[in-house]
Amino acid sequence: MSTPLIEKIAYQGWPHCYRISNGEVELIVTGDIGPRIMRFGFIGGRNLFKEYEEQLGGMGEPDWKLRGGHRIWAAPEDAKRTYALDNSPAHIEITDGVLMATSDVEADSGLTKQLEVHLAAEGTGVTVIHRLKNTLPWPIELAPWALTMMTPGGMGITGHPPRATHQEVLQPTHPLVMWAFTDLSDPRWKFTSKYLLLKQDPDNKEPQKIGHFNPDTWGAYLLGSELFLKRYTADPGRTYSDFGCSFEVFSRNDILELETLGPLQKVDPGAAAVHVETWSLHRGVRIAEFTDTELDRALLPLLAL
Repeated sequence: MSTPLIEKIAYQGWPHCYRISNGEVELIVTGDIGPRIMRFGFIGGRNLFKEYEEQLGGMGEPDWKLRGGHRIWAAPEDAKRTYALDNSPAHIEITDGVLMATSDVEADSGLTKQLEVHLAAEGTGVTVIHRLKNTLPWPIELAPWALTMMTPGGMGITGHPPRATHQEVLQPTHPLVMWAFTDLSDPRWKFTSKYLLLKQDPDNKEPQKIGHFNPDTWGAYLLGSELFLKRYTADPGRTYSDFGCSFEVFSRNDILELETLGPLQKVDPGAAAVHVETWSLHRGVRIAEFTDTELDRALLPLLAL
């Protein structure tokens, strides 16, 4: 079994990018800014990740840029630390088919950020290891926060922990967290017994967001008949930011964002917080209606892989 191919390419105006491919899917990681994964899709197919065309190819700007793609932040959200600039080059290391992209030390946070990308030799599976390293001389508290911006026009989906009857489980199972701008009457939301869905509507500029906790954290994005799935295992014995969220979904007219959060932790000088997601892409996923029965039929086989 061969290792994935990693080749240096120019992409969207950036001269130093890296394409990771295995004959079925490909990822593109920037070396000119970041670390960012800007593309994930089937070879010859569309990019499932959002790209802001007017920001592509830019670098060295004095203000933070959305740009698109997948990134790593530190939670809880903070106006200074969260929006530390990532407009400088990322350092790229390639070893045995694995790519690591690492930032310089951020002046506003004292952190270095790293994405380590493992693409399976066959199929569509990807493992992304996120690291937040503390370069300050004192400990800091944070939670790794992995954010994936999806291209417009699809449906974001996540699932709750296993459901049961009132007689079977008397205690609450998990939090459902709202923000000040969350509006549950917004027609983009869809709630079933087992699932929570948020439609990405290019005509609706109002932001919406909800978070929750699930030990088997996962979020999916259905665009036409293609499905992006990201997963990670959360620890119910630890403390999570944002009133206990391991997953959050955010949308407005330009994006839908699937976000996972690791536990809050004290990171000592020189140490790093580590957060691992697994990704996959799936074709031919057709969901006739967003009901528990239909969602179970389409998603449970994929979640069992």
